[in-house]
Amino acid sequence: MTILQYIDTPAQLAQLCEQIKKESWVALDTEFLREKTYYPKFCLLQIATPEWVACVDPIALPNLEILFDVLYDPAIVKVFHSCRQDLEIFFQATGKLPSPIFDTQIAAPLLGFQDNPGYAMLVSSLLSINLNKAHTRADWSKRPLTEAELDYAADDVIYLCQIYQMMVRKLTDLGRIDWLKHDFAELTNPELYKVDPDKAWFRIKGKNKLTGKQLSIIQTLAQWREKTAQAEDRPKSWLLRDELLFDLAKLQPESVQELANVRGINERSVNRYGRELCQLITAAKNRPPLPLNEKDRSAKKTQQEEAILDILTALVRIRAEENALNPSILATRKDLEELLFNINDESPLLHGWRYTMAGKELVGLLKGQFLLGIEADRLAIVER
Repeated sequence: MTILQYIDTPAQLAQLCEQIKKESWVALDTEFLREKTYYPKFCLLQIATPEWVACVDPIALPNLEILFDVLYDPAIVKVFHSCRQDLEIFFQATGKLPSPIFDTQIAAPLLGFQDNPGYAMLVSSLLSINLNKAHTRADWSKRPLTEAELDYAADDVIYLCQIYQMMVRKLTDLGRIDWLKHDFAELTNPELYKVDPDKAWFRIKGKNKLTGKQLSIIQTLAQWREKTAQAEDRPKSWLLRDELLFDLAKLQPESVQELANVRGINERSVNRYGRELCQLITAAKNRPPLPLNEKDRSAKKTQQEEAILDILTALVRIRAEENALNPSILATRKDLEELLFNINDESPLLHGWRYTMAGKELVGLLKGQFLLGIEADRLAIVER
């Protein structure tokens, strides 16, 4: 049985760092809270190898510099499951990101799993173990943590070690281990973890239905909300919920009294930010909005467009069959629509193994560089 080390003193941390230096890879996971903050509050770091497991207490050890120095060693692979939030914590703590990494959630589809599978599902499928969910909603900031909570946290990396080893063997046997290098490298791009308030409005659903003054107001208020939430380290929804942004864009209050009459805005926000919000709304009404970056495809597609999507779907099915993958893992109909109507760098088909397997040819088809035909009773892609 693996013995759990609880690390909450500088001496223990130094000893753990010496252990890590001997490893070629480690499994990592974090526990954090962010219900009452904008930035995640780092509460626990779990680290494991097949031989040992440790829980590091960043609340008791506010200086983790020596640990980060070791974990950022490029000779050590950092294994995560769904690493974006974990890496956000690393980036917040150090201003940089560890590499190389291996993310089991990203690797799983290449082994026949659905896209973005949950950790519990992988543990159940690969190890025939049902995870204990008793402490899913634990308050990881409280001290002391119970033995049961620490065991729960440690299980996440203990099983992650086993899953990682199984995946590496299977991917190597299939000749797919190198397919993931680009996907993993992209996750260590610092730009993914920097939130630009000027672009906050991009993430608001339904913005394409607004035009003119309303769109300008949404853009302005979204920027203000992001900046204020960052400065005060408070959840954005505590300032203004998305629904309220739309109400303000439509009602366009110009005085604090008019703002107070808007349904859903609380008195505290009116008293604290009311004058500033009204000034922002008035200014936004008098300037043109920034252009939408995405094309609104709410209109019904033409028969020609549907036919083109069918051709793209055929190519996806061919490449998926050749590689023994479910076609929906390679590309969904929605992915293909985005490629056809709104080619941009965010499309998964333009990155990593999906680009190598099908994306390059899909773009080539759209540009007329490739043709889809029939050869010996089989669909074939030929260069023009």
